[in-house]
Amino acid sequence: MFLIDWKKPRAFALAGLLAAAGPMALMPASPALAQSAPQPRTGLPDFTDLVEQVGPAVVNIRTMERVRANPQGQGPMDEEMQEFFRRFFGQPMPNVPRSPSPRGGPQRPDGGEEQPRGVGSGFILSQDGFVMTNAHVVEGADEVLVTLPDKREFKAKIIGSDKRTDVAVVKIEASGLPFVKVGDVSKLKVGEWVMAIGSPFGLENTVTAGIVSAKARDTGDYLPFIQTDVAINPGNSGGPLVNLRGEVIGINSQIYSRSGGFMGISFAIPMDEAMRVAEQLRATGRVSRGRIGVQIDQVTKDVAESIGLGKPQGALVRSVEAGSPADKAGVEAGDIITKFNGQQIDKATDLPRLVGNTKPGSKANLTVFRRGGSKDLGVQVAEFEADKPAKRAEAPAEKPKNASPAAQSLGLAVSDLTDAQKKELKVKGGVKVDSVAELAARAGIREGDVILQIGNTEVANVKEFEAAVTKADKNKPIPVLLRRGELATYLLIRPQR
Repeated sequence: MFLIDWKKPRAFALAGLLAAAGPMALMPASPALAQSAPQPRTGLPDFTDLVEQVGPAVVNIRTMERVRANPQGQGPMDEEMQEFFRRFFGQPMPNVPRSPSPRGGPQRPDGGEEQPRGVGSGFILSQDGFVMTNAHVVEGADEVLVTLPDKREFKAKIIGSDKRTDVAVVKIEASGLPFVKVGDVSKLKVGEWVMAIGSPFGLENTVTAGIVSAKARDTGDYLPFIQTDVAINPGNSGGPLVNLRGEVIGINSQIYSRSGGFMGISFAIPMDEAMRVAEQLRATGRVSRGRIGVQIDQVTKDVAESIGLGKPQGALVRSVEAGSPADKAGVEAGDIITKFNGQQIDKATDLPRLVGNTKPGSKANLTVFRRGGSKDLGVQVAEFEADKPAKRAEAPAEKPKNASPAAQSLGLAVSDLTDAQKKELKVKGGVKVDSVAELAARAGIREGDVILQIGNTEVANVKEFEAAVTKADKNKPIPVLLRRGELATYLLIRPQR
C-alpha cells in the first residue's frame, strides 16, 4: 500500500513515485504501448473566471431579532453558532450561557434590544434588487441586512418564504445590480464540477468546489436534492451552487453530518424548483400548492409481491381525509396510487411533489391499485392547507370471543364490527381483532386493530374473514390490510418455518 501526502506539491509526489519505479519508468514506451495507452484527461478546472463572473452577485445576509433585556445582563449567543445549531441540529444550542452582544444592539422602548440572530448567504436574481436565499435563513427575523461584495449594506424586505421548499425571496432598494444567470438543471450530470460561494461562519465570499455526487436525492423533504461533495458549512445556507458555465443550478441548503461539521455530503435545492417557488413569492408573497387529502407511506417489496403489484412502487394510502378531494373521488385506505395524471409514482414522495405542483382547482386523474387490479379515478385538486393531526379512534373494549379454526391458524380471534364502530372508523365493514398470538403477533398485529382485507379479498364480517383465510395459501406470506386508529397499513403474516 502506498500512502501519498497530497498536501505536498504534486511535482514532489510524482518524483517520489518515479524514483520508486526505478530507471524503467524513465524509458520511452514502445510504439505499440504508445498507441494503446489512453489519452490523458484534461486538467482540473480553473474557477477564477467563474468567481469573477458570479461573485459580485453573491451577498451576505444577517438577521436581527428583537429580544427583551435579560435581567442578568446576558445577550444572545454568537450569531454563527446560533445558525449552526438551528439549521444542522434543528434546535437551539442547549444550556449555554448567553454572552453580551458584540454589537451592543440599540435599546428599544419596550426594554428590549435588536440583537444579531443568524448569518447566511444569498444571491441577486435581478438588477432591481430581488435576492434569493433559504427560508430558514430569514425565518423569525425582525430585520434582514444584506451586504454586497462591494461592502454596501441594505435593509431588506422579506417578500415571501416557503418552509416546505426552504426558499425565500427578499428585496433591497437598489438598481443596476449584478445578478446571476440561472442554469438548466435537467442538463446537470453526476460527476460534473460545481462551485459554491457563501459566508461560512461569517467569512464572506468564500469559494469552495467539488463535484455533483447524485441528482434527485430523496431526503424525505418536499424536493429532490442535488447532492455534492462541495464543502458547505453554517453560513453557506442560501448561497448559489454554480456550474462551469457560470450558471446557478442550486441553492445550498443542508449537509449530512454526525458531528455537526462538514463530512463530504451536502445538498442543494434544484434551481428549477426554486424558481417556480420564487415566481409565486414575487407575485403574491405566498405559494399556492395542490393537495388531495391523503396520508401516504412507502410500499415495501414484500407487500408489493404478496398483493400482486409486482415491484415496490406507488404510494400506499394510509388514511383519507373526510370530505377531501380524494374522499370525493373514491380513494380508499389501502389503495396504492401508482400514477398521477399519467406520471408514474415510483416512490411515495413523488406523489406530494406532483400534486403540489398542480394548480388548485384543476382536475387530475389517479390510477390506483386495489385488490389485485388497477382503477382510474378523477379528482379535483384543492389548495394545500396545514396538515391536521391524526385523531386516534379507539375501539370500545370487548371481551375476546372464541376464535374459529381459520382465525386460530393465524393466531387471531376476531369479531364483527358494530354499526357504531363502523361509523366511528368510517368503514363499510371489517373485523375487529380481539386477541393476538403466534404468527399474527410476530407480524405486528395488535388487539383493537380492524382487518379490512386478507390478500386481495375484502372482508366485511367474520364469515367473509374465515372464507378468505381458508382460501389463502398458508405457505406464502399473507398480506393483511388493517386499520389502526385512522391509519391503514399492510402487514404480512408469515408461515411458520
